[in-house]
Formats: sequence, structure tokens, C-alpha cells
Amino acid sequence: MSHTFSAGRVTAERVAVIPARGGSKRIPRKNIREFAGKPMIVWSIEAALSSGCFARVIVSTDDEEIAAIAEAHGADAPFRRPATLADDHTGTVPVIAHAIDWLREQGQAPQAVCCLYATAPFIQPEDLKIGLAALEDDDVDYAFSVTSYAFPIQRALRLTPNGRVTMFQPEHFTTRSQDLEEAWHDAGQFYWGRAEAWRDGQAIFTPRAIPVKLPRHRVQDIDTPEDWQRAEWLFRAWQAEKVVERGARE
Repeated sequence: MSHTFSAGRVTAERVAVIPARGGSKRIPRKNIREFAGKPMIVWSIEAALSSGCFARVIVSTDDEEIAAIAEAHGADAPFRRPATLADDHTGTVPVIAHAIDWLREQGQAPQAVCCLYATAPFIQPEDLKIGLAALEDDDVDYAFSVTSYAFPIQRALRLTPNGRVTMFQPEHFTTRSQDLEEAWHDAGQFYWGRAEAWRDGQAIFTPRAIPVKLPRHRVQDIDTPEDWQRAEWLFRAWQAEKVVERGARE
């Protein structure tokens, strides 16, 4: 089976979809709140556009203000997501499937579709290219960003109702950290997938997925005000490091 997924040229078969509903509660309006001088969602839009991977960058939203900001920065917001797909319990897969179905109704046939989260300012164009290239393998349905845990998960602690602690895996109390298997987790930035995998509701975390490894300093979930503050600290440090590196090359 042959594919046209490689990052060498843009085809209509490749589309980015950025889910961005308007009803965030823990951080109100977080998708368009200013982060490092830009509305948060703009960082994802710019990375997608800069990657050269996509024929279209679409924002799936139920919110007119989010749509206007997205379009002002080069993305498309051609439809409004229905309320049934814009509540606190809607998962990512049905939102992307909805966008694919809408495109097909317009006569388009996307084959490789990348979900980019709106609150992922550390997304890099090169990482998107790596994920796209991974879909060249016939036995791969998804490619997504991961990063390693900073501490061995085998030595995690549980807090008990009476204020004490127990280990999840007490058999590893005396195991040296270097002897424990390294564990990874979803970095929450992007998910490349075949259109049919999205539409069929296939699970992402399976042997038919390829990880795109990211360093921990470029990964931060942003779900709470504390997360937001930490993300800003990391982002400023990362940007400062890039300035130093550019100066060293010049």
C-alpha cells in the first residue's frame, strides 16, 4: 500500500484540526487568553502553518470569538461545533471524527489528520514532521507526542484516608532507580492519525501507534492556574535558551 503522507510536499490529504471550545471552567477562556504575548491558540496555529505539513489548519470551536482570532492568524474556522461535542465530557476522537465528516461533506477527502491541542505552546514544527513521517508505515494508525516521567512510577506513593502512605508497588522499595523500566506518558500536544482510525473510534494508545519523544522541559499540561504559571516559567526559560544558542552560532 502506498501513501502520500511524507512531509516533503503538502497535499489536500493532510489537515490539522485544533479543538478549542469556549467553555473552559478552571481557566476561563484559556484557549485565547494571552500567553507570552499571543492568544494561547495562536502558538499551535503558527506551528502548524510553519511546519508545511498541512493543506488546511482548521479550528473546531463552538465559540465566535475563538473562531475570529483563529481566522485572523491564518487558520480556518469553517463550521461551529455542535453543543453535543462541546461539553466537559466529550473526548478528542469524536471531535476529530466530526471535523473529518464535515470535510467529506464538502467534497474533500483527508487521509492524514493531526489533532493539535490549543493549549500547547511548546509544539514545534519539526515534531509535527516527525509524526507525519511515522504514518508512512502501513501498520501504524497514530503517531503522538510523549515524554518520560521524571520519577520512577514503580515507586509511586498512595495517600491513605487516615493520612499515611503506602506504595503502589512495595516490592520495588529497595530496587535501584536505574534498574527500573523507564515509563512514558502522553505529552498532550498533538496526535497524527489516519482519517479512518479517527472515524472508526480506534484507540490511540495501542501497538499501532508510534511515539514522538519530547524532552520534559517542553511538556506541560495546562489545566489549572498553577499549570499556567509553570508553563510560563518553562516557556520563558526555553525562549531565553534559544536566544543564547542563536548568539553562539552568529
